[in-house]
Amino acid sequence: MSISAELITRTILTGFGATLLMDLWALLLKRFFNIQSLNWAMAGRWIGHMPRRFRHASIAKAAPIKGELQLGWIAHYATGVFFAALLTAIAGPEWLTQPAFLTTTLFGIATVAFPFFIMQPSMGAGIAASKTPKPQQARLRSLMTHAVFGMGLYGSALCLTLAV
Repeated sequence: MSISAELITRTILTGFGATLLMDLWALLLKRFFNIQSLNWAMAGRWIGHMPRRFRHASIAKAAPIKGELQLGWIAHYATGVFFAALLTAIAGPEWLTQPAFLTTTLFGIATVAFPFFIMQPSMGAGIAASKTPKPQQARLRSLMTHAVFGMGLYGSALCLTLAV
């Protein structure tokens, strides 16, 4: 499969679907266990401040950015699509039509490196949530959420394969 409209479409839909499953997971955690997920407005605020400042002692204390919630949600889904494209670049486009559960789940878990080493430290939470009140709990939740993202990559790719 060469770079084509089909490959691009499958990659976008797979990343979108995986991110949607991750969000459904977050909704389940909130509804049944009262566990809050990331406030995407804070992610949008962080992105909005990037041209002037990348690291913050506390992103919650930074000045609000107009449209930060929308920016955060757009970035969240764009990141999911980016990771689907990265997996496609690493594993080859064949994975989109022949997804492997273990490979995609492990890849999803590996994507936790982004929040652990870039987002959380830059937003004031420390490396791997080390500056949060319950870092072990935060790390476990992040790992579980990114495993769900990986399962979403698998499920989305499989659904697209079965739909065609």
